[in-house]
Amino acid sequence: MKKHYVSNSETSTRMFKSGILEAVSKVHFTVPLLVFIPVICYCIYNTYISNKLSISNIVIYFILGLLVWTVTEYVLHRFIFHFEPKTSFGKRCHFIFHGVHHDYPKDRLRLVLPPIVSIPLATMFYHIFSNILRGAEFYPFFAAFIIGYLIYDMLHYAIHHVQVKGKLWNILKTHHLKHHYVHPDKGYGVSSPIWDKLAKTEFPKESKSYTKSV
Repeated sequence: MKKHYVSNSETSTRMFKSGILEAVSKVHFTVPLLVFIPVICYCIYNTYISNKLSISNIVIYFILGLLVWTVTEYVLHRFIFHFEPKTSFGKRCHFIFHGVHHDYPKDRLRLVLPPIVSIPLATMFYHIFSNILRGAEFYPFFAAFIIGYLIYDMLHYAIHHVQVKGKLWNILKTHHLKHHYVHPDKGYGVSSPIWDKLAKTEFPKESKSYTKSV
């Protein structure tokens, strides 16, 4: 992504002529919790009633679900959200999906994925994983995958709008703000920088620390 200007406005530009589309493109940060916590509960309930997995297997698939989410987060952010087509229509789509956040990082209503995007994505992953994991192990795996997504969404919102003290917090916040303000083509991990290290998209060592609050 080329480095664009960054607005300090807490509201971003209007993206759609349609009032309905404009409305559904904005979402309060609590909406993903309301949408996906029932999905997590459903998976936990099915894990319990299946009575086919040992505690150790549940823990293994739960950890695997979290791990797969971190990979998914990195891949989506790097290769989908930061893919910039050359056509005007493609550039428009890119701006709608992610470019607007880089231009208006303070906009509280365009920080978490709106349900019009997150629900189809979650449905797609549900079908993919349920066809790979056909037994009871799917439920703890998918519960953890969705928990990972919610952690990502809430963490992303908090990085931009919540002041928290702590070494780990400062590492995650500095990492993401560098992505916004210094190297938008590096540092794609939000909830975990580990894949940036493994995929060699970490920030240059000479890159200065960036801790400006947004």
